[in-house]
Amino acid sequence: MPSTPRRTRLRLGAPLLVTLLAACGGGAAVQEPPPAPRPVAPEAPVPAPKIGFALGGGAAKGFAHIGAIKMLEANGIRADVVAGTSAGSVVGALYASGMDPFRMQERAVALDESTLRDVRLFSGGLVQGQALQDYVNTEVGRRPIERMSKPFAAVATRLDTGDRVVFVRGNTGQAVRASSSVPGVFEPTRIGQHAYVDGGVVSPVPVDAARQLGADLVIAVDISSKAGGRTPTGMAGIVNQSITIMGQTLGRQELERADVVIRPQVNEIGPVSFEQRNAAILEGERAALAALPAIRTRLAQIERTRRDTASREAAARAAREAPADIDCGDSWVRRLNPFAKEQPCG
Repeated sequence: MPSTPRRTRLRLGAPLLVTLLAACGGGAAVQEPPPAPRPVAPEAPVPAPKIGFALGGGAAKGFAHIGAIKMLEANGIRADVVAGTSAGSVVGALYASGMDPFRMQERAVALDESTLRDVRLFSGGLVQGQALQDYVNTEVGRRPIERMSKPFAAVATRLDTGDRVVFVRGNTGQAVRASSSVPGVFEPTRIGQHAYVDGGVVSPVPVDAARQLGADLVIAVDISSKAGGRTPTGMAGIVNQSITIMGQTLGRQELERADVVIRPQVNEIGPVSFEQRNAAILEGERAALAALPAIRTRLAQIERTRRDTASREAAARAAREAPADIDCGDSWVRRLNPFAKEQPCG
């Protein structure tokens, strides 16, 4: 076999030698592939805030709740959960049962309040409350609280201890009766081994109960009596004014925990002025309409916070699940190439 001339062998070996020298130093750096793009976390769906209505006590002023609910629903604000105290528990039970506010207004207009006054003489002329219990159970189709269309809570006060009690299951009418048993007007309601009176004694507007039901945003409707700026002279007037002041102070503390408070102007409507039900409903509509901008602003704030939190969690999750860059450690691949230290890592 003829041998290759020495000059030819040098010519063939020169390109190979130059390539090796370039790889080991003195030539251009070996181009590394660009790092793989990090996965972009998809935007996670954010659940809508759960809205709760907290309906306060106020006897005949409670018709204002119907107007407030009607205006809120007409503007797309619907409750997911409902809590009620006293008169608010009556309206709240009907609403939670699935009755729409227009139907509630029809029932309110047709209501003969005398059918709810089952006075018993031997108890000192107090209202028994059984008629109210039967009325509510009839209106809600005799469903217990746990079978309502919306989660519902009725707030009452345990008479022996003064504890706040939140009824979330059991006989709906009986829970509303306990929540509405105004001391000195209704007989205390006995449930099991305990007696209960009006929930307004401890929770005039049940904001905390709505939170317990899972509400992210609580819209409170406050129809409680306010001190009128006049000094009563008679004993009955002094007692009534004192109770009003105590309830006003207690209610203010809980109302501070609401997101938005609706205050219908019903202070001039008396506790038994059922003939003014239409005026109360109208005041509820007006107050709810005025509160709509604040409600929408608060909803937007909650939704924005939730989106930001979800985005941060998704980004953190994507970072944890991203594959490791094998060229970013002290590997033999990087040590082999003396120019790798000039390349960005990761």
